[in-house]
Amino acid sequence: MSLSENPSTDLAYQKAILGSVSRTFALTIPLLPPMIEKVVGNTYLLCRIVDTIEDAADLSPETKQKLSQLFLDTVLEKSPVESFVEPCLKALDHYGNLDELDLIAHTPTILRILHTCSKDDQAAVSRCVSIMSEGMSYFHGKQTQVGLKDLREFEKYCYVVAGVVGELLTTVFSNHSAAFANSIKGHDELAVAFGQALQMTNILKDSPEDHARGVSWKPADISQKELLKISYRKLQDSLSYILLIPKSELGIRRFCFLAFGLAVMTLSKIAKRNEFSNQDELKLSRKTVMAFYTFTKFAVMSDLLMQTFFNMFSKSLRKEI
Repeated sequence: MSLSENPSTDLAYQKAILGSVSRTFALTIPLLPPMIEKVVGNTYLLCRIVDTIEDAADLSPETKQKLSQLFLDTVLEKSPVESFVEPCLKALDHYGNLDELDLIAHTPTILRILHTCSKDDQAAVSRCVSIMSEGMSYFHGKQTQVGLKDLREFEKYCYVVAGVVGELLTTVFSNHSAAFANSIKGHDELAVAFGQALQMTNILKDSPEDHARGVSWKPADISQKELLKISYRKLQDSLSYILLIPKSELGIRRFCFLAFGLAVMTLSKIAKRNEFSNQDELKLSRKTVMAFYTFTKFAVMSDLLMQTFFNMFSKSLRKEI
């Protein structure tokens, strides 16, 4: 076995690149139990590759669709990994984010890690990446400055890029925790809402940058105020989802509550402003993030404490209703 195919070396790369491409998920994913951390970290990186293709402003919709299909064929083991990596790096020759390019170059490493996961987890990841990749391909041709056609199309977009991740998390958590599987049964819609709430936060936060590159993922016929109302309802469902996680699974609870809380605080900042020109205006300070990170240690043990946090920090969102 060569050094590059050593499982511990592969996992070390996964942890390192996760910290380079996402400050938030590098904070939340290590809170999960080790076996779940490996799968969720791996899925995030696979989804990030799809996102990188999506974010490449100078690629045509046709090129994005072609690369997305090559990537999906590779993940589903229909074609060798080189058939994706080489044309993708060539197409992204002028792409500015070197960490994301490094991740694409290491697609073989990420896929090797995936294949060390259980068959059930691999099936869940393949389903998630398939829906996301095919869904994004559908939306590549719909990128306009005006925005998506209507609320239905917006909901569909939020599902294929994030709602499906909520489903993936629920499946993986259930694969590893019988207690979670039992309590979450029959609440599939809450899993989707959890993912969608995080995505809606990103869409609202990133809207100035998206606008600058001639894209909007907001529905054309819906006001910012109405979007905040929808986001608030998704957050309510997200909290209901988290409260269903058994207290015996504190790592899973904390992972979900940390991501949820950062979204609540970000949306609250958006609701307090009529307009903003840069996502940096909405960025939570490192001090705020770390204070909340510490708070989650205690909060996840108390349903009341989590509910109180939400009530306090969603006041500006409730005013929009």
